[in-house]
Amino acid sequence: MNLQEKITILGLTDTGIVRKNNEDTIGYDSALGLLVLADGMGGHRGGEVASKLTVDAIIDTIQQQLPAIDVHQTDSVSGFSLVSICVQNAIDQANDLVFKAAQTKPENKGMGTTIVVLQFYNNTFSLAHIGDSRCYRLRAGNLEQITKDHSLLQELIDRGFYTPDEARNSMNKNLVTRALGIDPVVTPDIQEDIVLKNDIFLLCSDGLTDLVEDEYICLTIKQFSDNLEEAAKHLITKANRKGGLDNISVMLCRIDEDFSTDQSWHKKIIAWFD
Repeated sequence: MNLQEKITILGLTDTGIVRKNNEDTIGYDSALGLLVLADGMGGHRGGEVASKLTVDAIIDTIQQQLPAIDVHQTDSVSGFSLVSICVQNAIDQANDLVFKAAQTKPENKGMGTTIVVLQFYNNTFSLAHIGDSRCYRLRAGNLEQITKDHSLLQELIDRGFYTPDEARNSMNKNLVTRALGIDPVVTPDIQEDIVLKNDIFLLCSDGLTDLVEDEYICLTIKQFSDNLEEAAKHLITKANRKGGLDNISVMLCRIDEDFSTDQSWHKKIIAWFD
């Protein structure tokens, strides 16, 4: 199914004020209903290399494999949809690509990247992530963070050493505990859930969330729900006004229409009898 007229996607990335180069990469395919965001890390320009290799590889793999997949089928072992398995396979291939590139080029040694992949299908999403880049969902005016950071700070919060408010001022903010491309094998967290009309999803790097509170993010998306580009620009501007300490990437997706394949089939049956 072509989702071009069913969802609206907008993505912006900004170097910020302090950094000299942008190690974030974003990419999307509106027709396929796919969004990908990566925040690279590594010496020299390794972060840029890792994030771009990752985003390009994931989009390419999913573009090749997804059209042949039955979106109603599930994997008998994991219980996930075959769409989620496709996303996981794409991440595995990207991890292999980045890991090997880091081994063969000294200037890229130790490079890696966070990753968030959001794939829509049949009124559902498959979400996979590694690291501390995030995905949020705005539904009925309420903003919910639906990824959980793979970071030292999140582990300290989970163990009760910090409250979420205290964590905002912690010096351990950017120490990730899981990243793509660092090890030969990496395991993403995968989630599936239904989508509703008017849901808005936000993918972002920590250059936004380290500086901009969730309350401001929520108010901004609500205010500019009909103009996602303005919402993204306002969020990036806010992060830069608060110091712009890191690269800032914002991707927004609004669900405009139902895209259930079951309903499409139902409509076809009705049309036959009209």
